[in-house]
Amino acid sequence: QLQLVESGGGLVQPGGSLRLSCAASGSTLDNYGIGWFRQAPGKEREAVSCISSSGGSRNFADSVRDRFTISRDNAKNTVYLQMNSLKPEDTAVYYCNYGSVFGRGTQVTVSS
Repeated sequence: QLQLVESGGGLVQPGGSLRLSCAASGSTLDNYGIGWFRQAPGKEREAVSCISSSGGSRNFADSVRDRFTISRDNAKNTVYLQMNSLKPEDTAVYYCNYGSVFGRGTQVTVSS
């Protein structure tokens, strides 16, 4: 059974960068498109980005386009979310997802 574990979150100043990782276990990621979501306190979970199983198709929310990139390394069974030019409004718990499967999330806090 597929399980997803996020890592790489932390505290960063505005304008800084973080790279989140989504590691899979229980199954290989080769055949899975993977999404990243985030949820800020008091707000609904929102989609941030997704990548197809081959990596050939990638989509981004308008709020992060041109700042975030998504990639995958199927040999490492991992999907990455590179976040640059971070803003305080990017503060949230970030989750990776496939279908109904979500990881436990990793906290990203952008603050001076």
